[in-house]
Amino acid sequence: MSEKSPLSGVFFMTGDTACAEGAISAGCRFFAGYPITPATEIAERMAERMPQISGTYVQMEDEIASMNAVLGASWAGVKAMTATSGPGFSLMMENLGLGIMTETPCVLVNVQRGGPSTGLPTLVAQADMMQARWGSHGAYEIIALSPNSPQELFFLTIRAFNLSEKYRTPVLIMTDEVVGHMTERVVIPPHKNIARYARRKPQVPPGEFLPYKGSDDLVPPMANAGDGYRIHMTGLTHDERGYPDTTAEAQGRLIRRLIDKIQTNKDDIIEVEEDQLDDADVAICSYGISARVALLPIEQARQEGIKVGLLRLITVWPFPEEHVRRVAKNVKAIVVPELNNGQIALEVERCVAGAARVIPVPHMGGDIHQPQDILDAIHRGAK
Repeated sequence: MSEKSPLSGVFFMTGDTACAEGAISAGCRFFAGYPITPATEIAERMAERMPQISGTYVQMEDEIASMNAVLGASWAGVKAMTATSGPGFSLMMENLGLGIMTETPCVLVNVQRGGPSTGLPTLVAQADMMQARWGSHGAYEIIALSPNSPQELFFLTIRAFNLSEKYRTPVLIMTDEVVGHMTERVVIPPHKNIARYARRKPQVPPGEFLPYKGSDDLVPPMANAGDGYRIHMTGLTHDERGYPDTTAEAQGRLIRRLIDKIQTNKDDIIEVEEDQLDDADVAICSYGISARVALLPIEQARQEGIKVGLLRLITVWPFPEEHVRRVAKNVKAIVVPELNNGQIALEVERCVAGAARVIPVPHMGGDIHQPQDILDAIHRGAK
């Protein structure tokens, strides 16, 4: 197949390239961004590929403008994405909140690196996980996915677009420098075999359309600008017409629906991988590259006679609370390796609520865990 259309076949590519191709396979036809290590390769790939498939690539003046452009493109009816790393992610938080409030489908990829501030521009970390959940102000819910390989980054990018369209919300892909820069085999299915969620359109005449009136699943249908429907977008608290209504009553109705449209659909959104947990005395709970590093210590511990299993968080937000609680009832300890000073470990501890020991294995980034450090934590948990 010509590279002037979505690819299919078997390729040897980096995670960043796989992410770009996943976006194209999902139907993304607009990318706005600003170069930043280690996410620049996504922008470079999209700069090359968008013109080939009648898409649009715009390099913006900064990350604030990039996120704004993505929101505007989505309202024009185009699937849209941006990609960044830590400092740019911080700059995008305000307009991420605007996207949540205006219920604008789009995808934001964060290829995490060491911080704070400029930190380690070319080296790995996973220290933006709480910022992903709480980085914008106000009460809201977010969807965030965490891949552990270029192949999974390809498929999760497609899933991110489908979730964003289905639930009318920005979706985050929280990958990291190692997954973004590693080169591995990536299988891209034929374009016709890839499931793409179609944006739900209004089924009423323009005069009866309310752009923020939730349906049975609490998600309103979405009319594109130019379709003939009246649209009013504002970051202010608004009524079902989209008109500002800055009362406590309106705030309660709107924010409750924005939260509930994610929370009540958690079973559809949350995805985890469970391995060797049936007989486990110790569980590893991790995500992204850290979960992949944990595979060797799990194997080593099993060879020593310690029964260890893996709970890998593919969806990190909304947090898979029920999965963690179920695992905690059957193990002595849950070991949580992550490339930060302990963020998701605190969520695990909250959910476990004393049912099992929680043993964080923090690492500040710059490189991945030494497998021995995770194995030592397994030994502590098995006692």
